[in-house]
Amino acid sequence: MEQNNNINIGEIEAVVASYPWWSAARILLARCQSLDKQEAATRLIAALHPTALVPKRHIDTAQLTHLTTDDLIDRFLKRSDYRIVAEEGAAEDLAEVEIEADDDMISEELAEIYKNQGLYSEAIAIYRKLSLLNSEKSIYFAGLIEEIEGKKDRK
Repeated sequence: MEQNNNINIGEIEAVVASYPWWSAARILLARCQSLDKQEAATRLIAALHPTALVPKRHIDTAQLTHLTTDDLIDRFLKRSDYRIVAEEGAAEDLAEVEIEADDDMISEELAEIYKNQGLYSEAIAIYRKLSLLNSEKSIYFAGLIEEIEGKKDRK
């Protein structure tokens, strides 16, 4: 048993042997054993506050706070306040679009033919009517309308 300035390493070893789960005793033992060659004041500090002599490392906060694209997607998907916000400008009033009973010829194929022929207004009108008739595909038709309007503007 070695006696170091009122710190009995043998007693600390016995405590660690009896209570191996007690991390404070294990830290104290490690500090006292590593400080055998240092002065008494340093050993006393290590005994009273085991983490006082642990060297501090620089922490790169930029690396800790950096978000990858997967992190951003996961964060977005975990949010519960999903909202679709309309773009600025005049809102389109769909209540004014009339669906006539004799519109049996309305189909995606006809709208596609009109689009390929350059008859963009007719194609847009058919897609709007299809959007009202098939509300589950309204987002799909809105995308097609936007695509046609882009072609119409370029022309």
